[in-house]
Order: sequence, then structure tokens, then C-alpha cells
Amino acid sequence: MDEQELLAAVHALVTHDGRDTACGPVGRDEDPVPLPTDESVDFRALSRVLSSRYGQARNLAMGGYVDPTVTVRTGALLLAPFGDRVVEMRAWNHAGRWIGCGAVRADGAVRPVVLVAGRSVRHQPDERAVPGTGRGKEKWPNGPVEGTTWVDRVVAVTGWSRERGAAVDWAGVESRLGTALPGDYKELVERFGYGDFDDYLGLLIPDGPPGSLDLVGFNEFWARAAAEDGGGPWEPYRLHPAPGGLLQWASTEQRTSFYWLTEGTDPDRWPILVTGDDYSVWDRFDGSTAEFVHRLLTDPQHPRSTARHFDRHWFTSYENPTG
Repeated sequence: MDEQELLAAVHALVTHDGRDTACGPVGRDEDPVPLPTDESVDFRALSRVLSSRYGQARNLAMGGYVDPTVTVRTGALLLAPFGDRVVEMRAWNHAGRWIGCGAVRADGAVRPVVLVAGRSVRHQPDERAVPGTGRGKEKWPNGPVEGTTWVDRVVAVTGWSRERGAAVDWAGVESRLGTALPGDYKELVERFGYGDFDDYLGLLIPDGPPGSLDLVGFNEFWARAAAEDGGGPWEPYRLHPAPGGLLQWASTEQRTSFYWLTEGTDPDRWPILVTGDDYSVWDRFDGSTAEFVHRLLTDPQHPRSTARHFDRHWFTSYENPTG
């Protein structure tokens, strides 16, 4: 396949239930499927095109060296078919699948490779909760039932079926932070736990399992760094515990950051600010945390929306379901 054929094949595999007439099905937990790749393909140029479509890439290997921190969660499945022959590998996650593009040693030469793999997912949304509509469709075809909360709506649109997790010592968490926290954020944490919405937005979890970002420790670290540096990239804002400072509550693998602007005494009324990894553009949302998550999943006009890319939505849990 040349570059255009590869792009079309990747698109088919990640947007149409993982089925393509040339390449066959790709399940979420199946082995990676390499795509036939012409030797003339410039994998670096192709990587730039993939980044324009699927967001910032994660570097799994460069110059023949594999990142030692790579795990199944962060794309290790893309390296498995090649062993120590990997020279370069970049990875994108999209619609619950990994896309890989790089180069490997083969027959005494370095050749380009493109492949798609299912992500290791411990929870699949319950399709039975939404008869006839498939995974991640809203439960209420005529709109949310009166009296439902924004958390209920996030649960409905993701098809989430797990019962509440272990209770969090919120009094202790809020004491360490020196502030109360939004009530629906706390409910989202207890309902969903450690994982990602649409394989994109992940909550910072206080005292969470290994691998999660700790809400308190993460914010304390950056507050210390900002104090030592005399500012930082957040200007014109400051970080909590400065009055009205930013307190981060979610992040993405693409280094998008989600903050509360802690102005006022009622955390349920804190605005939300979103910025990318260069901190040059800030999007403001005046609404609750759970409303923000729901609109991010369902409203194509919402800042950083995943609804521009997916017509169904899910939550991927990284917690041990029996632990």
C-alpha cells in the first residue's frame, strides 16, 4: 500500500468497527495487524499526516531504543511483532485502538511499517442498557429524564454499568488541598475511578491505584515548581493555593490540561479552563465538572470535543475489576 491507501485502511480500521475488506477485523484485545506497506513510504511524512488526523503521537522507540516505560496501556502491543528489530515507532490512540507507524530492520534494510492494534480494555460498556443503539448511545432517545444529574448523563452516554467503587476520604483530601471540591467531580471519581473517557480525558484520582495521577500530589508538585520558578506557563493565571488559582482535575495523553479556576467560595460554581501543551490558548466553560465531561463527549461545538470524531462513547477502566 502507498501512503493514501494506508491512510484509508487505517481510517477504516479505527472508525468502522475494526473491519476492512483487505485487512480483516481488528478486535480490541486481538494481536496487532500490520498493513502491507510499500518500501517507498516515508514513515516520518506519514506520521505527520497521522498526527494531523489523530492528535499528538507518543514516541515508543527512537534511534533503535525502546522507551523503557512503555506498557500495554501506552502502546506496547505495537512493538510486540518486531522484537529488537524496532528502529522507530510512533503511536496514536483513537476509538479504542492503537495506530502505529515507524520503521524496523528486515533483510538487512530499514523498512517502514504501519499497524493497528486493539487496546487492552478491562471494561466494555453494556450494550444491553441501550437496546438497538449499540455501545455508548444515550439511554434517553427523547432527551434525559427529568431529575437526572449530569453524572447520570455521563453514565448513560458511556453505557457504564459498574457499581460505585470504594468511598474516598474526601474530608482528608480536601484538608490536604486546603479547599472543598466540586460535588459532581467527587461523584465521577467514585462512579468511574481510574481510566479514560473516549480513551482521551482521564480524571486525576486522589489516592488512586498505581499508574493514576494523584489529585493532591500532582497539584502540590506543580504549585511548588511555580513558586520556585517565580511563575510559569500558566500566566496570566496562578496555581492553587494562590487565591483564585488553577487546580487541575483531568488530563490527556496529548497533554491537554483541565483546570478549575478556584474563584469564589462555592466549588460547584468554579469555571473550567482548558489548555494545550503550549498554554497559548485557554478555553473557558461556565458549568459543572460532570456537565463539562458530558458536553465534551456529545457536543461537537464544545472545546476539545470528542464528538467531532466519534458518534458513540465509552469509558476505559484501568483498574482491576476484582481488586
